[in-house]
Amino acid sequence: MKENPQHLARPRSEALDAILGDPFAVLDHGFIRVIDYMGDEAAIVQAARVSYGKGTRIAKEDRGLLRYLMRHRHSTPFEMCEIKLHVKLPIFVARQWIRHRTANVNEYSARYSILAREFYVPDIPDIAKQSTTNKQGRADGTDDMRPEAVQEIIREGANRAFDAYDLLVADDEPDDIGLARELARIVTPMSTYTEWYWKVDLHNLLHFLSLRADPHAQKEIRVYAELICNLVETWLPNVWEAFVDYRMEACTFSRQEMALINKLVSGMDLFAEGVEPAGLSDREAADFKKKLFLST
Repeated sequence: MKENPQHLARPRSEALDAILGDPFAVLDHGFIRVIDYMGDEAAIVQAARVSYGKGTRIAKEDRGLLRYLMRHRHSTPFEMCEIKLHVKLPIFVARQWIRHRTANVNEYSARYSILAREFYVPDIPDIAKQSTTNKQGRADGTDDMRPEAVQEIIREGANRAFDAYDLLVADDEPDDIGLARELARIVTPMSTYTEWYWKVDLHNLLHFLSLRADPHAQKEIRVYAELICNLVETWLPNVWEAFVDYRMEACTFSRQEMALINKLVSGMDLFAEGVEPAGLSDREAADFKKKLFLST
């Protein structure tokens, strides 16, 4: 008679369980909360060592393996962990977010439900003119702008749009329009808040964070990403440490840059007057400088 298979307990993170379902505020009306999760660091180690039947029980060795996997970009074991988040966010942030097509998403539908009059108005420090050097970013400072007046313009515009929306969907009185919700919603602004459930595996989540928690990301999506960073650190501290060390605070060098680094090590002054880094454009050379002096 065969023995019964060993009973397996569900992997748990006590730190994540302690905040399960708690909403964490983001922006003026948004939030993130953890709905569920699957797996822990032991699940990643187990997947990496599946040919051995069991993973090591030595925590130090587990940490070393996690760092090895991250360092050498062995991504499959990280797919053994998943997390499901409930997120409330402005539509324009959601449209950036949804570009990461590796998650499972179910969003609030304005075809079925009435939209609440909730829209995003940026804080005064976040109001700035268009950057002259970055076509998809804002400049530092407000210069001669009156940010309070800008806030009022945004607020008035959104309220006018919602006045129109409320007028179109109203059906309480005989003279109300009662327009179909799927049509009435088209007058609402991109600042309107939506909600969704977003489930993603850890490998794709870390890729999302590497882009959206980056200082170059738009502020409004970056604050969501930074909060998720805190959740991942709470859930998987050794994975997070390795991710910061090898991805977030690391940089890569091209073949041409590596050749120049070899020359730099040999004592050549690559940036002396009249010496141009061979094979790099002006922009690539500028980026190379930033990499070399990243820690200064």
